[in-house]
Amino acid sequence: MAALARIGSRHLKSAGVLNSSASSLFTQRRGVASKLFVGGLSFYTTEQGLSEAFSQYGQVVEAQVVMDRVSDRSKGFGFVTFASDDEAKKALMELNGQQLNGRVIFVDYAKEKQSIRGGGGLPIARGPPLPGELVATRYETSKIE
Repeated sequence: MAALARIGSRHLKSAGVLNSSASSLFTQRRGVASKLFVGGLSFYTTEQGLSEAFSQYGQVVEAQVVMDRVSDRSKGFGFVTFASDDEAKKALMELNGQQLNGRVIFVDYAKEKQSIRGGGGLPIARGPPLPGELVATRYETSKIE
């Protein structure tokens, strides 16, 4: 099935229907791709350099270095997406704790992006309790009157 998805993706690319960002989205939605977090990057590491370093362990679908919007400088971490879980696992095992551009990098599986409004972000301001509403305090639950 994965081979069929790759062939279909190549065909759509050659026809000009699918660009590279859309193809990476296609493989991620199909569950084929594995994304790795790479921390400890040198400020001089480029996306091309990151891709080249990881490509010796498998097919890199996308390499991204996260940049600071204000200074337009690397934040020191990035993400690498592989075409298969096996390739990602091999790269993780081989490159975690190794040097890249003079810095020791740390590689782990990427976690899902947490939204601020979703679970666990900033607390929601609710205002003061209404008269007669139950209020949970640290030690007991009491009724406000």
